[in-house]
Amino acid sequence: MKALIYTGPEGLDYIDVPDPALELGDQLIRVALVGICGSDMHAYLGHDSRRPAPLILGHEAAGRIEGGPRDGERVTINPLVTCGVCNACQDGRDNLCPMRQIISMPPREGGFAELVAMPDRNLVAVPDSVPLSKAALAEPIACGWHTARLSLEALLGTRDTALVIGGGAIGLGAALSLKAQGVSEVTIIEPNPTRRAHLIKRCGQTVLSEPLQDTVYDLVIDGVGYAATRATASACVRPGGVIGHIGLGEDTGGLDIRRMTLQEITFIGTYTYTAEDFRQTAQAIFDGRLGPLDWAEIRHLSEGAAAFSDIRNGTVAAPKILLQPATTPERT
Repeated sequence: MKALIYTGPEGLDYIDVPDPALELGDQLIRVALVGICGSDMHAYLGHDSRRPAPLILGHEAAGRIEGGPRDGERVTINPLVTCGVCNACQDGRDNLCPMRQIISMPPREGGFAELVAMPDRNLVAVPDSVPLSKAALAEPIACGWHTARLSLEALLGTRDTALVIGGGAIGLGAALSLKAQGVSEVTIIEPNPTRRAHLIKRCGQTVLSEPLQDTVYDLVIDGVGYAATRATASACVRPGGVIGHIGLGEDTGGLDIRRMTLQEITFIGTYTYTAEDFRQTAQAIFDGRLGPLDWAEIRHLSEGAAAFSDIRNGTVAAPKILLQPATTPERT
């Protein structure tokens, strides 16, 4: 099969590699579309020791099962593989499983390829009426869905307003999820003017370049995760409010611990999603509750290296680039 291989910092080669080997309970999926994630970019720049070269990156995928009793079924892929028997899994917090694995991180190769192997339980069937370009967005949106759900569960009092820091796919997914979960006024902060214009015109979002002065929100979600964005979150959340933190930009700095203590502000770190969050997100996509989801840019997998370079250089307006391995794909 053809695959896009990460070979080292800023190195990606589109080459032939062996087809994936199947383990007991696995399905073989022919990838229709796979998204470029911020964690893929982090690895591409050589900043993620968990993703050593050479490696197939990519974990936001949808496609069609090949072979077996589910042959031909259209599916979206939950890339997080868990044990199913530990306390975290039994408690419905399987994303915290100590044995968790994710495709695009050893020992599991990722989805920037024509084929990928996944356990059957990680596949959610996609209705024929739903384009796979929408189904491939289930994974990044599920991250925001999970953060929105946990943050709203912790929030006491009013829950009318939210601020989302970052207008990439994670931030946009969080904004869409907040609205789907009942928050009426959601504002995104996005400093990149090209991205900001796309979010407003193409995605129908309320977007600012920086927060309004002296305005606070019931809930703030940091989808970036740098010291500066955590400082913004600390300043913009109301007393008694909640900060949901999903960004992984840098490890330390930014939080105003004194204000958080004196104003009883709750901080929640969130990682990926549970299997139930993923299913709920997929169903929300299928039901149309997350909007038209027509804002992704689609390129061929062979153009992956250029896509990574464009993202790094800040020239991509769309919140998400989806790579398409097939030369003559089905309707996307």
